Amino acid sequence: MSKIIKETFSENTFNNEVVKGTINVLDIFEKKYSHVKIKEMSDEISKLKTRNELILNAAGEGIYGLDSKGNTTFVNPAAAEMIGWNPEELLGKSQHKILHHSRADGSHYPNTECPIYAAFKDGKVHVVKDEVFWRKDGSSFPVEYVSTPIWEKGKLVGAVVVFRDVTKEKEAEEALKQAYSEVEKLKNQLEQENIYLQEEIKEEYNFTEIIGKSNTIKKVLKKVEQVAQTSSTVLILGETGTGKELLARAVHNNSSRKDRPLVKVNCSALPANLIESELFGHEKGAFTGAISQKIGRFELANGGTIFLDEIGDLPLGLQAKLLRVLQEGEFERLGNPKTMKVDVRVIAATNRDLETAIEKGDFREDLFYRLNVFPLHSPALRERKEDIPLLVNYFCDKLGVKVGKNIKSVSKKVMGRLVEYNWPGNVRELENIIERAVIISETTTLQLGDWVPKSKTNDKLSDSNEVATLEELEKNHILKALELTGGRVSGDKGAAKILGLNSSTLESRMRKLGISKR
Repeated sequence: MSKIIKETFSENTFNNEVVKGTINVLDIFEKKYSHVKIKEMSDEISKLKTRNELILNAAGEGIYGLDSKGNTTFVNPAAAEMIGWNPEELLGKSQHKILHHSRADGSHYPNTECPIYAAFKDGKVHVVKDEVFWRKDGSSFPVEYVSTPIWEKGKLVGAVVVFRDVTKEKEAEEALKQAYSEVEKLKNQLEQENIYLQEEIKEEYNFTEIIGKSNTIKKVLKKVEQVAQTSSTVLILGETGTGKELLARAVHNNSSRKDRPLVKVNCSALPANLIESELFGHEKGAFTGAISQKIGRFELANGGTIFLDEIGDLPLGLQAKLLRVLQEGEFERLGNPKTMKVDVRVIAATNRDLETAIEKGDFREDLFYRLNVFPLHSPALRERKEDIPLLVNYFCDKLGVKVGKNIKSVSKKVMGRLVEYNWPGNVRELENIIERAVIISETTTLQLGDWVPKSKTNDKLSDSNEVATLEELEKNHILKALELTGGRVSGDKGAAKILGLNSSTLESRMRKLGISKR
């Protein structure tokens, strides 16, 4: 019987027309093949129809048919389940108005622009991979579909649409985009960190490790060891050239954050109009000259440590933003209202008397207390003169390599002059003097030349042609008293007792004169 049917119709035409019910097969067979029993033909046709229905029902993709007007002729169970409509509710009705009426953004989608309807015009198969169908409950889901035209005797009579729900693929695609975006973000941050670290490597530091054996430096290192393993904010106080950055690095390198960056910001070296961008970053176009996005130093230091050198010079307007980062760990980039969270350990340093700055209104008191959780005093070189010989030998070795000299010894006379000098520029000044001395030395013994005065050059009374101011005399007198008492201010053996002053009065004078507590 199948052979007889195939002789009469092509297989596709037969399947389509049987489903649509547009051909009375029994009449045709009765006229052409009168010798065949009508019941036998009817049974065969019924089997084929059942087989086609089973195929449609078993298909995992959604399938529905349309007539030439776009009205639904059949819907398989998979399609009905995905769109939430019963087949009976769709048959004979416009598929486009029900399932395809608007785009993903909700905008109207006329059937004149519909790729499914286009098959009625051009007779071509249309494959669409980025559309949405709408459910009965008003929700939508992303689909991919194929619209295939149905022909009858050279005339387009409808179309069959096969579609599938690609929600999971879209979600996976979006997750992949997010992952790529995150990777790109981390890549950019890593590149920024590498650039910063390369810049750091190029810098010339006063010394690469803490040199000293005096009790003064040992006490400082003990405090470094105590605070390093915490996340507490550290405020390093001390004169210029005492190695405050070195102490900051010691805190970081002995902490659990040592594998993350230590990012340095010199608050006094940056213009006031750029320091906010340096600290917190900016978006492209945030201000004139912002031609690209910039990651701020706080973002670069996330998970690590930021060292705010010369914090006393931070503009008052930015102190409130810094306080917020310290309190809440969050900030916004310039030009971006989105709040960013960071985990950064803050170490600040200054050679200024912040308490005096507070009195003058130049520094926020609440910021001072937030920074001053764990104060560290970076001692002046005159406070640890027993370390000078060690430093001299260290710099002779280091700088000898730099200038191509081999300094093997330092005479007692030269070392005595170096120890006697009070070094107002501290270790930085000592390094400079040794570099000059190495350059002019013509033998393997260090020669100072005329670089260092023969007497204590910070005491102007030693020069009959110069007269020190009262403030300088007072400062030197207090420093001498502190030197005699080992830095003790109060008590029976303190400097206040020697000077005949109340300890609070002496502390006040020390703040005014810029003398740090020991």
